[in-house]
Amino acid sequence: MEALLREMESYAQENHVPIINEGARDAFCRIVCEERPHRVLELGTAIGYSALLMAGKGAEDIEIVSLELNEARAAKAREFIRRSSYKDRIQVLSGDAAELLGSLHGSFDFVFMDAAKGQYPRYFRQILPLLEKRAVILADNVLFRGYVLSKERPPRRFRTIAKRLREYIRVVQDTPGFTTEILQEGDGLAVSRRNGT
Repeated sequence: MEALLREMESYAQENHVPIINEGARDAFCRIVCEERPHRVLELGTAIGYSALLMAGKGAEDIEIVSLELNEARAAKAREFIRRSSYKDRIQVLSGDAAELLGSLHGSFDFVFMDAAKGQYPRYFRQILPLLEKRAVILADNVLFRGYVLSKERPPRRFRTIAKRLREYIRVVQDTPGFTTEILQEGDGLAVSRRNGT
């Protein structure tokens, strides 16, 4: 498994594929280890790196459903995953997460959000009906290069993303039944725990 992960890291670097960055990786793995999730929903597969990390750190009976917009990346993810011992536990679905979320069945006790940053508030509303009473939502890149909490205006091309991520943080902090912690590691991780209500 370690050799496969190293190969994926090299592939991601050489092909400019975003995977969870080194700064956030330890915090990410720590949270998955603490929660030991059984059924995981991932928004944004990329090449399957974070899915395999979660598979290795989650419960023994873990199942992961991962959604990826880019068909070529989804195909590469399936290729890597097939070479792992978790090939029967990870399902990669291709398509727009906003559309795919409406077709999913069952419930999830852990969600990892690492897809289109500007869509995070929408995704949150869509995944609420899919959550177990006790569940964790882990959202990556919520501080987005420091622009989200900065008093300075971000460059024009990043303004909408920063605005939507601020909205996401506000929504998860204001939604009853959730407690949210913002971690500074990497590009910022939001850990939102649903407390069973």
